Amino acid sequence: PFERPAARERSGCIGGRGSGNRRTDRCHKDTSDRSGCFRGIDLDTLDPADVDLGAGRSHCALADAGLVRRDPATERRSSSRTLESVHSDRTRTVRTIAFLAVPLLTLALAACSKDKSADTTTAAGTTAAVAATTIAAAQPAALSAGCATDKLALVANGKLTIATDKPVYPPWFIDDDPTNGKGFEGAVAYAVAETLGFTRDQVTWKVVPFNSSYSPGKKDFDFDINEVSITDERKAAVDFSDGYYSVNQAVVALNDSPIAAVTSIADLAKYKFGAQVGTTSLEFIKGMVKPTQETFVYDDTNAAKSALVGKQIDAIVVDLPTAFFITGSEIEGSKVVGQFPSAPGGEEFGLLFGKGSKLVSCVNEAIAALKASGRLAAIQEAELATATKAPMFK
Repeated sequence: PFERPAARERSGCIGGRGSGNRRTDRCHKDTSDRSGCFRGIDLDTLDPADVDLGAGRSHCALADAGLVRRDPATERRSSSRTLESVHSDRTRTVRTIAFLAVPLLTLALAACSKDKSADTTTAAGTTAAVAATTIAAAQPAALSAGCATDKLALVANGKLTIATDKPVYPPWFIDDDPTNGKGFEGAVAYAVAETLGFTRDQVTWKVVPFNSSYSPGKKDFDFDINEVSITDERKAAVDFSDGYYSVNQAVVALNDSPIAAVTSIADLAKYKFGAQVGTTSLEFIKGMVKPTQETFVYDDTNAAKSALVGKQIDAIVVDLPTAFFITGSEIEGSKVVGQFPSAPGGEEFGLLFGKGSKLVSCVNEAIAALKASGRLAAIQEAELATATKAPMFK
């Protein structure tokens, strides 16, 4: 179920969010081709960073299903049987080949045949052992007894209520539908829910406008996931989980602008920047870029992008995944000029809770388990892989 708020007046393009406080408008449909599957998996080189082995899924499933396991118990058993069957088949094949080869090897080199057979058996056993170890390593660790599902403090008994804005956009959510578990944050939300012990049908989504999520007061959701950057100012009104994504800021400009060739932070200062009011991107411009010209502040990122297209400003600053979406799907003839290096204790997205929520510690355990198992990294690789391709400003 997805609860919708009362209709709000909108005009023109609908605003999206810029980094931390982003309002990144998507006037175009997501043009990314998600119909094709990723490459298959070589079971001999299986890596938990590449696939959620707990659900026995391929790269294709990572993108299409958001790493969500509908029935954890059933799919764990199914995946184990599937992989064990594959390795069993391979082992039988190797043993059959070895068996057929023995007479010939005996005639040619009797002394070596015994060693060769032993090596083959050892290799097959090692492959099966590695696969079993990898599967076990991919399972998130069990949470503490105090975080048992029936002991969690929830706004609705037996249900996990998750909030986000409406509309929502790629690469964070896909098809403006958080219930499908696709996109980076859609997949993260269901992965956290599953680790806490909830099935997919026990998750309820609620629409909460971005700016309302971190306002003071009682919350009617368990947590909000909405690219909300963790800041000291917001911590005064709400609580946050540990970070689930480290945010790098990036510069977007038109291809034919002189700033498009800039490679150093120092050389950015002479250009004219714009950003939405109240965003971490605006604060980043002031604190990191320190432009010599006035920075233009807009009511939303849509207005900032319009100013960029109209060449009223030279560049805008947004988080890196959003920068790729803008340049790939929204503003033709634009580019990601570069990204800024992450600073220690830099900007992170966190799940947002009402002040004093007793759920925070258990969600932090779930996030830690997802990191330790490699599943969070696998989600990021599947949904935000292009975010590592931009040049780094010097």
